[in-house]
Amino acid sequence: MRALVVLKKTVILSKIDSMSGEKKLSVLIKEMKPFINKGEYVFTTVKDISNINKENIIGQFKETERINLILEKEVADNLELTYSFIASWITLKIHSALDAVGLTAAFSSELTKYNISCNIIAGFYHDHIFVDKKDEAKAIEVLVNLSNQY
Repeated sequence: MRALVVLKKTVILSKIDSMSGEKKLSVLIKEMKPFINKGEYVFTTVKDISNINKENIIGQFKETERINLILEKEVADNLELTYSFIASWITLKIHSALDAVGLTAAFSSELTKYNISCNIIAGFYHDHIFVDKKDEAKAIEVLVNLSNQY
């Protein structure tokens, strides 16, 4: 019986560990492995999402004024939604903890040095960076160079 209790405790602890993500800043930066998701993405706002297929929504956030959506540009165009920014979507492959400190500041400060604007979404497993489409190649270069410094 004791072995079963220890086994259950080990399984529970391993599940918690696999969910917690990395917190050490040097590891986060060294292992971030930026990846470009192919396509063009836009930020738009709507009052109601009932006419939008939820499968097409990349990201959603409700603000007081309206519901913000991140969509593929083609989806927004087909729905005749307005937007003013066409972005590339970069995912950092490291599983970062939601309470990790410094990763966002590190990469956004580095991108700032090259006048690259970034919009950041912290997902449960990864951080996602949306940069102007024209800055895609330079942003990846900057992020890889930052990673290689660690």
